[in-house]
Amino acid sequence: MTALLDLMSEPEPQDDRRPRPVAKSATAFRTISEVSTDLAVPQHVLRFWETKFPQVKPLKRGGGRRYYRPEDVDLLRRIRDLLYDQGYTIKGVQKLLRDQRGGRGGAVADDPDPVEPATPPAEDVAEEAVAEAPVVAAPEAAPAPRLTLAQRGRIQTVITELRALRELLRQPVG
Repeated sequence: MTALLDLMSEPEPQDDRRPRPVAKSATAFRTISEVSTDLAVPQHVLRFWETKFPQVKPLKRGGGRRYYRPEDVDLLRRIRDLLYDQGYTIKGVQKLLRDQRGGRGGAVADDPDPVEPATPPAEDVAEEAVAEAPVVAAPEAAPAPRLTLAQRGRIQTVITELRALRELLRQPVG
């Protein structure tokens, strides 16, 4: 009986036949899975961005497999940063990429003089956020657009009213 218990408690032998991931060189092409993992963005979002940003053109091989060049990955990283970290909309990023390259398209990552982050126009935020934004949770919350003093005052008033309402709701009925 103890021999049986010893056999059951032994760890499973590791399968050494599985290929181990090898670090790729910086100039190697990447699969959509690798880019998705590297950028912390779902694969379907990368495919969506390909439809919205003509500058992103991965090579497509047999069966439609995508292979991203290092410059594609750099551009996708820049797009992710603009959308998720700096709060741009898709239209805002499209305009920024067009303006940076004079309409020619192409990678932005190697620009010697990157554009300063700007607050997206209010009309761009309002209609674009609902119309074209993919339903995907961002890895990090995008920063709120910069507000005017009047807007901040109105928000503070609403917060104060909400706190007062919360206190009223906490009071016992009677």
